[in-house]
Amino acid sequence: MDWLSPEWNNIRSISNAFRRHAGPMLKVSVAYLLVGAILLTGTVSADALKLIDAFPGVKFSKPVDIAVPPDRSGRFFVVEQRGLVKIATPGTPPVTALDLTERLATGSEQGLLGIAFDPEFSKSGFVFINYTRRSDRATVVSRFSLSSSGDLIDPQSELEILSVAQPYANHNGGQIGFGPDGYLYLAMGDGGAAGDPHNHSQDLTTLLGSILRIDVSGAHQARAYRIPPDNPFVGNQKGFREEVWAWGLRNPWRFSFDPETGKLWTGDVGQNKWEEINVIERGKNYGWNKREGTRCFGGSTCEGDFTQPVCEYSHSEGQSITGGFVYRGKQLPALVGWYIFGDFVSGRVWAIDGTAGCAKKELLIGVADSERISVSSFGRDREGEIYLLSYGDGRVLKIASP
Repeated sequence: MDWLSPEWNNIRSISNAFRRHAGPMLKVSVAYLLVGAILLTGTVSADALKLIDAFPGVKFSKPVDIAVPPDRSGRFFVVEQRGLVKIATPGTPPVTALDLTERLATGSEQGLLGIAFDPEFSKSGFVFINYTRRSDRATVVSRFSLSSSGDLIDPQSELEILSVAQPYANHNGGQIGFGPDGYLYLAMGDGGAAGDPHNHSQDLTTLLGSILRIDVSGAHQARAYRIPPDNPFVGNQKGFREEVWAWGLRNPWRFSFDPETGKLWTGDVGQNKWEEINVIERGKNYGWNKREGTRCFGGSTCEGDFTQPVCEYSHSEGQSITGGFVYRGKQLPALVGWYIFGDFVSGRVWAIDGTAGCAKKELLIGVADSERISVSSFGRDREGEIYLLSYGDGRVLKIASP
């Protein structure tokens, strides 16, 4: 995410103006937010959504990720950027499951950034973590195991899977997750600074600026991962990294798989003007730093075989997109099949039709009345209901029907 960029104050001004005019319509103190004219596919009348505290009275410290293990425990694992993973269960105080604060580099967009559970978690107890290493500020993806009690994560069980050098402290990506194919996917930013000065995103000899896909089944000290045989650059003779699944991304902040279609959706944080949503496909180039969204970037020519985003929005609406999920729950039937995503700076949350993209885009949650929600991540429970993390005040909020 780009939380420290110059456009922050501009967006804040827009947010304040919106609050002055829309304040009477929006009530965030109790988390009731009117959808307004949410005429989804023309079949649903205007309605109200409700944001409810998933864990009343509980506030986390700068939460950046939340995940539910593939078991029936009802636990939520909340990732705090400072280096803690906490287990939260409704009605009970959160418990620290893992403390990596002594191993982490912090500041800017570094820290503890992502968590994923092994598909066979109930049997293996494996948890995968993405963090920035203190000693050299590299991105590290490691596998950990549950403790002998099965309740916490053993910090001494770390098996490093992959490390990637980072030239700057921003654009670390951070998302990790298993696809329906059982492989581990990793989101890598372009390395940071501004404008991708080293052209990482268009350089296939680096892992930066890409979505990676690796096989971690049977990982051990001698061989932490294997390359899936159908990765697009397997066996190439040009020095291209075989881990790369897709490239041309700036800072893919939060991706997810649609459990029904298997499509991989990601939000990619923009530079100067445009935020974008991409459906990631094998071997595709998404254009950065030749393009920002659908536009040429920085005066450069943008001819090439680039894949267009399925949706984009300008910095007049928000800045620093946070990718979400295609909704497949039961409590909000009008949103089934719609991709829900948000914006860190403006606090807005939208949905787009999963087949029509930006042609059908609806504002679900406007700029907050009494406080702005900094949407740092989304989560999904076992029933397919959607949660969001409010980075500033540390709340976990569930998007619910009235």
